[in-house]
Amino acid sequence: MPPLITVKSATQDDHGVLTDLFHAIDLHYLGETAATREAVADHVARDVLPSGCEILIAERDGVAIGLITFAVLYPAPDLGGQLVMKDLFVVDAARGAGVGRIMLAHLARLAAERGCVRLDWTAETDNPRALAFYDRIGARRVTEKVYFRLDGELLKQMAAETPKR
Repeated sequence: MPPLITVKSATQDDHGVLTDLFHAIDLHYLGETAATREAVADHVARDVLPSGCEILIAERDGVAIGLITFAVLYPAPDLGGQLVMKDLFVVDAARGAGVGRIMLAHLARLAAERGCVRLDWTAETDNPRALAFYDRIGARRVTEKVYFRLDGELLKQMAAETPKR
């Protein structure tokens, strides 16, 4: 029998597990330029856990192997909510074992239970494995939307336009 994969909501008690997973994400995407584990631990305690962002943790035999970060936003059509997934991450050793699908199914169930009318997310165009995964599960690519971002100096300039309190 294959190992059982479970999904649970993260709590304050999961600081160490979240630190490990967030550090693994940094290493995966940034390589040698990733933050140290200590810096990630501080970030998780100071910024992530108090933020209100919800996190699901996938475990196999009691070992954390993936996470999803998400939030419910309003308004959405038909007076429902829109569940927005920020990240879905599975550690290298667990990729290809169905963990992502299990986590996404859990998230879809949460969305339905909370009265959300849709589940949205973005994916990087240079991540063919993620794109192929989302295509395989039947997710619709949203072509009628354009993704925008303010960052760096432009973010600071825009922020400076607001009156100080």
